[in-house]
Amino acid sequence: MSYAASNDSTQRYARAIAASKRIRWDIDDDVIRGRTLEVTQKFLPDGLSLVDDLPFLTSDERRFMSQVQGRTYANLFGLVERFINAKLLEVSRDYWFGDQVALEALVRFSDEELKHQELFRRVEALAASRMRPGYAVMAQPNDVARFVLGKSTWSVLALTTHIEIFTQIHYKKSIESDSNLSELWKDVFLHHWQEESQHAIIDELEWRREDAKLSSAERDAAVDDLIALVGGVDGILQTQARADAEYFVGAAERRFSAEQARSIGDAVLKAYRWQYIVSGVQDGRFLGVLSSLITQPQLERISAALAPLM
Repeated sequence: MSYAASNDSTQRYARAIAASKRIRWDIDDDVIRGRTLEVTQKFLPDGLSLVDDLPFLTSDERRFMSQVQGRTYANLFGLVERFINAKLLEVSRDYWFGDQVALEALVRFSDEELKHQELFRRVEALAASRMRPGYAVMAQPNDVARFVLGKSTWSVLALTTHIEIFTQIHYKKSIESDSNLSELWKDVFLHHWQEESQHAIIDELEWRREDAKLSSAERDAAVDDLIALVGGVDGILQTQARADAEYFVGAAERRFSAEQARSIGDAVLKAYRWQYIVSGVQDGRFLGVLSSLITQPQLERISAALAPLM
């Protein structure tokens, strides 16, 4: 079945296409440029790593913590972009015999997400070549994608919009202004942010389009799916936080007490929840779209589910 987008939507898709053409970048020529990650510098800003919650760490240990978390930050983006790309390709079917401007925008989106996955694989290889052995990514992209894509399209698009929005928040509010970060790491997320800014626009358009198809009962079920997806994300974060805390403690040049080790584990999980859940949920743009689509009781249901993570 074809779908004819409104004139306003078509114009927004057209603007996204124009921006995609204008900011188009290449991994080797524009981002990596033959460089390596500088392990004498931080990867993740303190406002994202929340390293200030661990006052007993030395300056070298604080830098290493930023690198461990920064490595995971990049890897988790590569992971979520697997299911984002699959979902956008799926919804593009509605435009095959309809709005070709919208179809081009979604095809460009998909192409850029594939490029981002390759970029983050390259970043992981660069990090592995410079950092101590023992680090591991615990979740597998295809397993995560199968779980996510088993939920309703409305809920997947809601989660995707949330991710694209907090990507922009993190770069503009934390990464861009921090002069103590690895220049290569900053360039990775500068270029990632440039394209994700357009993706967030498309995500919202597709989320609203999907919402218009649903009955009240279907939307209510989709809210439950969104809650389940956030729970699934938190499960991934809990597992990765434990692994990263153990890696950090094991690779450190001194022994931490049992209490300090517990504090490290708690702080890493808190940081990951802040990065991947809380910072996006608290943003006015995401809440504005979500609130416009659901009822107050449904919003309260989501808030209650999020409360233990906040």
